[in-house]
Amino acid sequence: MQNPFNYGKLAENENFIDRKDDVLLLKNMLGSGINTILVSPRRWGKSSLVKRCMNELQAENADLRVCFIDAFTIHTSQEFYQTFAKEVIKATASTWDQWVINARKYLHSIVPKISLGTAPDSDFSLSFNFNEIKDSKEEILNLPQKIASEKKIRIIVCIDEFQNLADLSDYEQLESMMRSVWQHQQSVTYCLYGSQRHMMTEIFNSSQKPFYRFGQMLYLKKIDETEWVNYIIHCFKNTGKTITDDMAARIAATVKNHSWYVQQYAAAVWNYTPEHETVTEQILDKALNWVIETNVPNFQTEYMSLSASRIHLLLAVASNERQLTSAETMKKYSLGTSANVVKNKDILIRKDILDISTDRHEFIDPVFEIWFKRLNGLS
Repeated sequence: MQNPFNYGKLAENENFIDRKDDVLLLKNMLGSGINTILVSPRRWGKSSLVKRCMNELQAENADLRVCFIDAFTIHTSQEFYQTFAKEVIKATASTWDQWVINARKYLHSIVPKISLGTAPDSDFSLSFNFNEIKDSKEEILNLPQKIASEKKIRIIVCIDEFQNLADLSDYEQLESMMRSVWQHQQSVTYCLYGSQRHMMTEIFNSSQKPFYRFGQMLYLKKIDETEWVNYIIHCFKNTGKTITDDMAARIAATVKNHSWYVQQYAAAVWNYTPEHETVTEQILDKALNWVIETNVPNFQTEYMSLSASRIHLLLAVASNERQLTSAETMKKYSLGTSANVVKNKDILIRKDILDISTDRHEFIDPVFEIWFKRLNGLS
């Protein structure tokens, strides 16, 4: 029988859990033409949420088109311009002939090279001469508005891991160009989402940056434990296995309701539970150990990249110390000066190891935290 728990790909249909309020809010914002910036740590379900909202909005609005761009795979500004143009054209036409016609019709100063992709009915590749791009950046960025105006449609452009663009060598120029063009578009709305809170906040909340007040910022929260418990119990019951409310709650609580890990841990528990049997303590422990061991290579790589002083700071956080710059804490954990603590804390936040979104510092990755505590004799 197929394992009912899903991780590693977008959560759709029955695998999309709760988030009713988030879906309603995001749909209302984007459906009303309000640019929206969505932020949350990796693997909390941002992409699944955006996809769900876009599917529903398109089903409800015949004049709406949506284009998706993944900035994680973009390494140069030239790649960005090519990807942007390709995905906008792809989202606003449905056949090879239309793609070719639209590419030539709406990109007047560029001669794009177009070829069939690996799936001819649904994909194609598009490339430009680098010198042409240099003189046509504004035209490319205004492409969705141009198409929307002529076809009397609305377009939502969704860019995942938007903060990755900030690593491009000429990002400042790209950033200024995007804002200057996009802010005038009346028929196009942007949904920009990313997993690095500090970078997304700096890009969109700093008054010194071009994207300051570009749209409404939303910070995604974790799915409530009650929803996870109901989902886990339902999945076990539908596949001929049994898990108690308490056991299901422990799965969610152990990994702090982190979407990826709840699914991964529950999947492991399901695998270790025989058909028509009930989950036991031993199965929970065995499954948790498997989850940890599966992720150890990544954890070890992260750990080895840390200096001794940053490991000491993580030890203090793992020990639930709240006043990291107090004389007592700094002495107990050999943290150095308060300036060192602030510097190391900032670095750990930028590396997406720590988060300060709550009233205390905490690990972003709950399984890394469990592994870290075991490694250092804290549990």
